Amino acid sequence: MDKPLSLPGFLAKFDYYMPVIAGCREAIKRIAYEFVEMKAKEGVVYVEVRYSPHLLANYKVKPIPWNQAEGDLSPDEVVDLVNQGLQEGERDFKIKARSILCCMRHMPEWSPEVVELCKKYWQHTVVAIDLAGDETIVGSSLFEGHVKAYQEAVKSGVHRTVHAGEVGPPEVVREVKTTDRAPFIPDSPCPLLAPSSASLQAVDVLKTERVGHGYHTLEDETLYQRLLKENMHFEVCPWSSYLTGAWKMGTEHAVVRFKNDKANYSLNTDDPLIFKSTLDTDYQMTKRDMGFTEEDFKTLNINAAKSSFLPENEKKELLNLLYKAYGMTAPASSAGAGQEEPSGYGVLEALGEGP
Repeated sequence: MDKPLSLPGFLAKFDYYMPVIAGCREAIKRIAYEFVEMKAKEGVVYVEVRYSPHLLANYKVKPIPWNQAEGDLSPDEVVDLVNQGLQEGERDFKIKARSILCCMRHMPEWSPEVVELCKKYWQHTVVAIDLAGDETIVGSSLFEGHVKAYQEAVKSGVHRTVHAGEVGPPEVVREVKTTDRAPFIPDSPCPLLAPSSASLQAVDVLKTERVGHGYHTLEDETLYQRLLKENMHFEVCPWSSYLTGAWKMGTEHAVVRFKNDKANYSLNTDDPLIFKSTLDTDYQMTKRDMGFTEEDFKTLNINAAKSSFLPENEKKELLNLLYKAYGMTAPASSAGAGQEEPSGYGVLEALGEGP
Protein backbone atom coordinates (compact mmCIF):
# COMPACT_ATOMS: atom_id res chain seq x y z
CA MET A 1 0.00 0.00 0.00
CA ASP A 2 1.20 3.48 -0.88
CA LYS A 3 -2.03 5.47 -0.53
CA PRO A 4 -4.55 5.64 2.32
CA LEU A 5 -7.51 3.26 2.43
CA SER A 6 -10.13 2.51 5.07
CA LEU A 7 -9.34 -0.10 7.72
CA PRO A 8 -11.63 -2.66 6.02
CA GLY A 9 -9.97 -1.82 2.70
CA PHE A 10 -6.56 -2.50 4.21
CA LEU A 11 -7.71 -5.79 5.75
CA ALA A 12 -8.92 -6.95 2.33
CA LYS A 13 -5.27 -7.00 1.21
CA PHE A 14 -4.75 -10.23 3.15
CA ASP A 15 -6.91 -12.00 0.57
CA TYR A 16 -4.06 -11.68 -1.94
CA TYR A 17 -1.31 -13.59 -0.17
CA MET A 18 -2.79 -15.52 2.73
CA PRO A 19 -4.14 -18.37 0.57
CA VAL A 20 -0.54 -19.13 -0.45
CA ILE A 21 0.71 -19.32 3.15
CA ALA A 22 -2.19 -20.80 5.11
CA GLY A 23 -2.01 -24.54 5.57
CA CYS A 24 1.66 -24.77 4.50
CA ARG A 25 3.92 -25.93 7.33
CA GLU A 26 7.15 -25.03 5.55
CA ALA A 27 5.98 -21.50 4.73
CA ILE A 28 4.70 -20.74 8.22
CA LYS A 29 7.87 -21.84 9.99
CA ARG A 30 10.10 -20.16 7.41
CA ILE A 31 8.25 -16.85 7.65
CA ALA A 32 8.59 -16.88 11.45
CA TYR A 33 12.32 -17.59 11.15
CA GLU A 34 12.94 -14.95 8.47
CA PHE A 35 10.90 -12.43 10.44
CA VAL A 36 13.45 -12.66 13.26
CA GLU A 37 16.26 -12.28 10.72
CA MET A 38 14.60 -9.16 9.32
CA LYS A 39 14.17 -7.58 12.76
CA ALA A 40 17.79 -8.32 13.66
CA LYS A 41 18.90 -6.49 10.52
CA GLU A 42 16.75 -3.53 11.57
CA GLY A 43 18.63 -3.31 14.88
CA VAL A 44 15.76 -4.59 17.02
CA VAL A 45 16.79 -6.46 20.17
CA TYR A 46 13.36 -7.58 21.38
CA VAL A 47 10.17 -8.12 19.40
CA GLU A 48 6.62 -9.23 20.14
CA VAL A 49 4.96 -10.42 16.94
CA ARG A 50 1.26 -11.16 16.74
CA TYR A 51 -0.78 -13.40 14.48
CA SER A 52 -4.00 -15.41 14.30
CA PRO A 53 -3.38 -19.19 14.46
CA HIS A 54 -6.80 -19.86 12.96
CA LEU A 55 -6.15 -17.76 9.86
CA LEU A 56 -3.14 -19.95 9.08
CA ALA A 57 -4.90 -23.29 9.65
CA ASN A 58 -6.98 -25.54 7.40
CA TYR A 59 -8.04 -28.22 9.89
CA LYS A 60 -10.08 -28.09 13.10
CA VAL A 61 -11.16 -24.54 12.24
CA LYS A 62 -14.63 -23.46 11.12
CA PRO A 63 -15.04 -21.91 8.69
CA ILE A 64 -11.79 -22.87 6.96
CA PRO A 65 -10.31 -19.49 5.96
CA TRP A 66 -9.29 -18.25 2.50
CA ASN A 67 -11.50 -20.79 0.68
CA GLN A 68 -9.00 -23.55 1.35
CA ALA A 69 -9.86 -27.20 1.03
CA GLU A 70 -9.73 -29.03 4.34
CA GLY A 71 -6.22 -30.16 5.18
CA ASP A 72 -4.42 -31.40 8.29
CA LEU A 73 -2.91 -28.26 9.86
CA SER A 74 -4.69 -27.21 13.06
CA PRO A 75 -4.40 -23.88 14.92
CA ASP A 76 -2.50 -25.74 17.66
CA GLU A 77 0.14 -26.97 15.23
CA VAL A 78 0.37 -23.50 13.65
CA VAL A 79 1.44 -22.10 17.02
CA ASP A 80 4.01 -24.86 17.43
CA LEU A 81 5.44 -24.13 13.96
CA VAL A 82 5.67 -20.39 14.61
CA ASN A 83 7.32 -21.09 17.95
CA GLN A 84 9.92 -23.29 16.25
CA GLY A 85 10.67 -20.62 13.65
CA LEU A 86 10.99 -17.85 16.22
CA GLN A 87 13.18 -19.92 18.53
CA GLU A 88 15.51 -20.94 15.70
CA GLY A 89 15.67 -17.30 14.65
CA GLU A 90 16.57 -16.28 18.18
CA ARG A 91 19.38 -18.82 18.18
CA ASP A 92 20.79 -17.75 14.82
CA PHE A 93 20.32 -13.96 14.97
CA LYS A 94 20.89 -13.33 18.69
CA ILE A 95 17.77 -11.28 19.44
CA LYS A 96 14.76 -12.14 21.57
CA ALA A 97 11.39 -12.87 19.92
CA ARG A 98 8.04 -13.49 21.59
CA SER A 99 4.54 -13.89 20.18
CA ILE A 100 0.99 -12.75 20.85
CA LEU A 101 -1.99 -14.82 19.69
CA CYS A 102 -4.87 -12.90 18.13
CA CYS A 103 -8.58 -13.30 18.53
CA MET A 104 -10.34 -11.94 15.44
CA ARG A 105 -13.22 -9.52 15.91
CA HIS A 106 -15.39 -11.15 13.24
CA MET A 107 -14.86 -14.68 14.65
CA PRO A 108 -15.65 -14.78 18.39
CA GLU A 109 -16.15 -18.54 18.07
CA TRP A 110 -12.38 -18.94 17.77
CA SER A 111 -11.48 -16.91 20.84
CA PRO A 112 -11.91 -19.58 23.56
CA GLU A 113 -9.36 -21.76 21.75
CA VAL A 114 -7.01 -18.80 21.36
CA VAL A 115 -6.76 -18.30 25.12
CA GLU A 116 -6.28 -22.04 25.64
CA LEU A 117 -3.40 -21.97 23.16
CA CYS A 118 -1.92 -19.04 25.07
CA LYS A 119 -2.04 -21.14 28.23
CA LYS A 120 -0.61 -24.24 26.53
CA TYR A 121 2.33 -22.42 24.94
CA TRP A 122 2.86 -19.85 27.69
CA GLN A 123 6.49 -18.67 27.62
CA HIS A 124 7.24 -21.01 24.72
CA THR A 125 7.41 -17.68 22.85
CA VAL A 126 3.72 -16.93 23.59
CA VAL A 127 3.33 -14.05 26.06
CA ALA A 128 -0.15 -12.56 25.51
CA ILE A 129 -3.55 -12.54 23.83
CA ASP A 130 -4.83 -9.81 21.49
CA LEU A 131 -8.12 -8.84 19.89
CA ALA A 132 -7.56 -7.68 16.32
CA GLY A 133 -9.40 -7.24 13.06
CA ASP A 134 -12.11 -4.90 11.81
CA GLU A 135 -12.87 -2.45 14.59
CA THR A 136 -15.73 -1.01 12.53
CA ILE A 137 -17.78 -4.14 13.38
CA VAL A 138 -19.93 -2.38 15.95
CA GLY A 139 -19.92 -3.94 19.41
CA SER A 140 -17.38 -6.60 18.47
CA SER A 141 -15.40 -6.11 21.70
CA LEU A 142 -18.48 -7.32 23.57
CA PHE A 143 -19.13 -10.50 21.58
CA GLU A 144 -19.47 -13.32 24.09
CA GLY A 145 -16.60 -15.42 22.77
CA HIS A 146 -14.13 -12.55 23.12
CA VAL A 147 -15.33 -11.55 26.57
CA LYS A 148 -15.16 -15.11 27.90
CA ALA A 149 -11.68 -15.58 26.44
CA TYR A 150 -10.42 -12.42 28.13
CA GLN A 151 -12.04 -13.39 31.42
CA GLU A 152 -10.15 -16.69 31.22
CA ALA A 153 -6.96 -14.80 30.38
CA VAL A 154 -7.34 -12.64 33.49
CA LYS A 155 -8.06 -15.72 35.59
CA SER A 156 -5.05 -17.59 34.18
CA GLY A 157 -2.57 -14.71 34.31
CA VAL A 158 -2.27 -14.36 30.53
CA HIS A 159 -1.20 -10.87 29.48
CA ARG A 160 -3.69 -8.86 27.40
CA THR A 161 -3.59 -6.25 24.68
CA VAL A 162 -6.39 -5.06 22.38
CA HIS A 163 -6.55 -3.16 19.11
CA ALA A 164 -8.90 -0.33 20.12
CA GLY A 165 -9.50 3.30 19.32
CA GLU A 166 -7.65 3.05 16.01
CA VAL A 167 -10.64 3.97 13.87
CA GLY A 168 -13.29 3.11 16.48
CA PRO A 169 -14.62 5.26 19.31
CA PRO A 170 -13.17 5.80 22.82
CA GLU A 171 -15.90 3.61 24.34
CA VAL A 172 -14.26 0.55 22.75
CA VAL A 173 -11.07 1.32 24.71
CA ARG A 174 -12.91 1.79 28.01
CA GLU A 175 -14.80 -1.49 27.78
CA VAL A 176 -11.53 -3.33 27.50
CA LYS A 177 -10.27 -2.67 31.07
CA THR A 178 -12.30 -2.35 34.26
CA THR A 179 -15.51 -4.20 35.01
CA ASP A 180 -15.34 -7.46 36.95
CA ARG A 181 -18.08 -9.10 34.86
CA ALA A 182 -18.53 -8.33 31.18
CA PRO A 183 -21.97 -7.65 29.73
CA PHE A 184 -22.63 -10.14 26.94
CA ILE A 185 -24.36 -9.12 23.75
CA PRO A 186 -25.35 -11.34 20.81
CA ASP A 187 -22.74 -12.02 18.13
CA SER A 188 -24.36 -9.45 15.89
CA PRO A 189 -24.23 -5.66 15.44
CA CYS A 190 -25.47 -3.43 18.23
CA PRO A 191 -26.51 0.26 18.08
CA LEU A 192 -23.88 2.59 16.66
CA LEU A 193 -21.32 3.87 19.15
CA ALA A 194 -19.33 7.11 19.15
CA PRO A 195 -15.72 6.87 17.84
CA SER A 196 -14.08 6.41 21.25
CA SER A 197 -16.15 3.33 22.16
CA ALA A 198 -13.47 0.79 21.23
CA SER A 199 -11.08 2.20 23.79
CA LEU A 200 -13.68 2.14 26.54
CA GLN A 201 -14.63 -1.46 25.84
CA ALA A 202 -10.99 -2.55 25.80
CA VAL A 203 -10.34 -1.08 29.22
CA ASP A 204 -13.52 -1.75 31.17
CA VAL A 205 -14.63 -5.15 29.88
CA LEU A 206 -11.59 -6.93 28.48
CA LYS A 207 -9.20 -5.54 31.12
CA THR A 208 -6.43 -4.86 28.66
CA GLU A 209 -2.93 -4.02 29.86
CA ARG A 210 -1.97 -2.25 26.63
CA VAL A 211 -3.94 -0.55 23.86
CA GLY A 212 -3.09 -1.09 20.21
CA HIS A 213 -3.22 2.37 18.60
CA GLY A 214 -5.78 4.10 20.88
CA TYR A 215 -5.77 7.38 18.95
CA HIS A 216 -9.46 8.09 19.47
CA THR A 217 -9.10 8.07 23.24
CA LEU A 218 -8.21 11.74 22.78
CA GLU A 219 -11.86 12.37 21.85
CA ASP A 220 -12.82 11.53 25.44
CA GLU A 221 -10.67 13.69 27.70
CA THR A 222 -11.93 12.03 30.87
CA LEU A 223 -10.96 8.59 29.57
CA TYR A 224 -7.61 9.82 28.29
CA GLN A 225 -6.71 11.43 31.61
CA ARG A 226 -7.70 8.24 33.39
CA LEU A 227 -5.44 6.16 31.13
CA LEU A 228 -2.57 8.58 31.70
CA LYS A 229 -3.04 8.22 35.45
CA GLU A 230 -3.14 4.42 35.14
CA ASN A 231 0.02 4.47 32.97
CA MET A 232 -1.72 2.60 30.15
CA HIS A 233 0.67 1.75 27.33
CA PHE A 234 -0.27 2.82 23.78
CA GLU A 235 1.19 0.77 20.90
CA VAL A 236 1.47 3.50 18.27
CA CYS A 237 1.96 2.84 14.54
CA PRO A 238 2.15 6.21 12.72
CA TRP A 239 2.72 4.97 9.16
CA SER A 240 -0.08 2.42 9.52
CA SER A 241 -2.43 5.07 10.88
CA TYR A 242 -1.90 7.12 7.73
CA LEU A 243 -2.52 4.24 5.32
CA THR A 244 -5.59 2.90 7.15
CA GLY A 245 -7.17 6.34 7.31
CA ALA A 246 -6.98 6.44 11.11
CA TRP A 247 -5.02 9.70 10.84
CA LYS A 248 -5.36 12.44 8.25
CA MET A 249 -2.21 14.10 6.94
CA GLY A 250 -2.12 17.78 7.91
CA THR A 251 -3.69 17.21 11.34
CA GLU A 252 -1.79 16.61 14.58
CA HIS A 253 -1.18 12.93 15.16
CA ALA A 254 -2.18 11.50 18.53
CA VAL A 255 1.43 10.45 19.14
CA VAL A 256 2.42 14.12 19.39
CA ARG A 257 -0.07 14.56 22.23
CA PHE A 258 1.21 11.36 23.84
CA LYS A 259 4.77 12.70 23.67
CA ASN A 260 3.87 16.13 25.03
CA ASP A 261 1.86 14.60 27.88
CA LYS A 262 4.66 12.14 28.71
CA ALA A 263 2.26 9.26 28.16
CA ASN A 264 3.39 5.64 28.19
CA TYR A 265 3.67 4.77 24.48
CA SER A 266 5.97 3.14 21.91
CA LEU A 267 6.54 3.21 18.15
CA ASN A 268 5.83 0.00 16.26
CA THR A 269 5.45 -1.46 12.80
CA ASP A 270 2.08 -2.72 11.65
CA ASP A 271 1.84 -5.33 8.87
CA PRO A 272 5.16 -4.40 7.23
CA LEU A 273 4.53 -6.65 4.23
CA ILE A 274 1.41 -4.76 3.17
CA PHE A 275 2.69 -1.34 4.19
CA LYS A 276 6.19 -1.95 2.77
CA SER A 277 7.68 -0.61 6.00
CA THR A 278 10.29 -1.23 8.66
CA LEU A 279 10.56 0.16 12.16
CA ASP A 280 12.77 2.88 10.70
CA THR A 281 9.82 4.01 8.55
CA ASP A 282 7.94 5.06 11.67
CA TYR A 283 11.05 6.56 13.27
CA GLN A 284 11.83 8.66 10.21
CA MET A 285 8.22 9.76 9.85
CA THR A 286 7.99 11.01 13.43
CA LYS A 287 11.43 12.64 13.25
CA ARG A 288 10.84 14.36 9.92
CA ASP A 289 7.18 15.35 10.25
CA MET A 290 6.53 15.53 14.00
CA GLY A 291 9.75 16.86 15.49
CA PHE A 292 10.79 13.77 17.47
CA THR A 293 14.34 13.83 18.81
CA GLU A 294 16.84 11.16 19.79
CA GLU A 295 15.89 11.71 23.44
CA ASP A 296 12.23 11.11 22.55
CA PHE A 297 13.16 7.82 20.90
CA LYS A 298 15.16 6.73 23.93
CA THR A 299 12.24 7.54 26.21
CA LEU A 300 9.65 5.67 24.16
CA ASN A 301 11.92 2.62 23.86
CA ILE A 302 12.38 2.54 27.63
CA ASN A 303 8.58 2.77 27.88
CA ALA A 304 8.28 -0.17 25.48
CA ALA A 305 10.67 -2.30 27.50
CA LYS A 306 8.90 -1.52 30.77
CA SER A 307 5.54 -2.38 29.20
CA SER A 308 6.73 -5.55 27.47
CA PHE A 309 5.14 -8.86 28.40
CA LEU A 310 8.43 -10.45 29.43
CA PRO A 311 8.85 -12.01 32.89
CA GLU A 312 10.27 -9.46 35.34
CA ASN A 313 13.81 -10.87 35.36
CA GLU A 314 14.02 -10.78 31.55
CA LYS A 315 12.48 -7.33 31.50
CA LYS A 316 15.21 -6.07 33.84
CA GLU A 317 17.86 -7.53 31.55
CA LEU A 318 16.27 -5.79 28.56
CA LEU A 319 16.10 -2.48 30.38
CA ASN A 320 19.73 -2.72 31.46
CA LEU A 321 20.68 -3.46 27.86
CA LEU A 322 18.96 -0.27 26.73
CA TYR A 323 20.31 1.89 29.55
CA LYS A 324 23.84 0.78 28.68
CA ALA A 325 23.37 1.40 24.95
CA TYR A 326 21.89 4.85 25.59
CA GLY A 327 24.57 5.87 28.08
CA MET A 328 21.97 6.17 30.82
CA THR A 329 22.25 5.23 34.46
CA ALA A 330 19.84 2.45 35.32
CA PRO A 331 17.55 3.11 38.30
CA ALA A 332 18.46 0.98 41.31
CA SER A 333 15.32 -1.13 40.80
CA SER A 334 16.49 -2.11 37.29
CA ALA A 335 19.90 -3.44 38.27
CA GLY A 336 20.65 -6.81 36.69
CA ALA A 337 22.66 -8.69 34.13
CA GLY A 338 23.80 -6.81 31.03
CA GLN A 339 24.03 -7.97 27.43
CA GLU A 340 25.51 -6.75 24.17
CA GLU A 341 24.55 -3.23 23.18
CA PRO A 342 21.56 -2.84 20.83
CA SER A 343 21.00 -0.31 18.09
CA GLY A 344 17.25 -0.18 18.56
CA TYR A 345 14.18 -1.67 20.19
CA GLY A 346 10.54 -2.04 19.33
CA VAL A 347 7.40 -3.85 20.42
CA LEU A 348 6.42 -4.69 16.88
CA GLU A 349 2.98 -5.39 15.47
CA ALA A 350 4.52 -7.15 12.55
CA LEU A 351 1.41 -9.09 11.62
CA GLY A 352 -1.02 -6.64 13.19
CA GLU A 353 -4.72 -7.20 12.59
CA GLY A 354 -4.21 -10.07 10.22
CA PRO A 355 -2.31 -13.34 10.30
